[in-house]
Amino acid sequence: MNDFYDMIYEVVRQIPKGRVTSYGAIAKYLSSGQSSRMVGWAMNNSHAQKPPVPAHRVVNRNGQLSGKHHFGAPGTMETLLKKEGIKVKKDTIVNFEKVFWDPATELKL
Repeated sequence: MNDFYDMIYEVVRQIPKGRVTSYGAIAKYLSSGQSSRMVGWAMNNSHAQKPPVPAHRVVNRNGQLSGKHHFGAPGTMETLLKKEGIKVKKDTIVNFEKVFWDPATELKL
């Protein structure tokens, strides 16, 4: 499982500032389309990784900040996204389609 987590972390580290992706898009890119939940677990465990993993850039398929509870203080995930220019309203990314970063089209395996 650690190897799969490491692959997830490498994908997440490549998400550019000001962009977001989804748990499912990462799972699909890693040829494990049914493993969205495992990507979420990896994000929950990513906070102590070196180099850092920008887990705040990973949201659910609807652009919702479903992992926000794993960032310590309330609002931390939203604050990190807003610092990168991403608009958030009611725990959902505004213009999600516009800022969505798809590893399947942006990266090569």
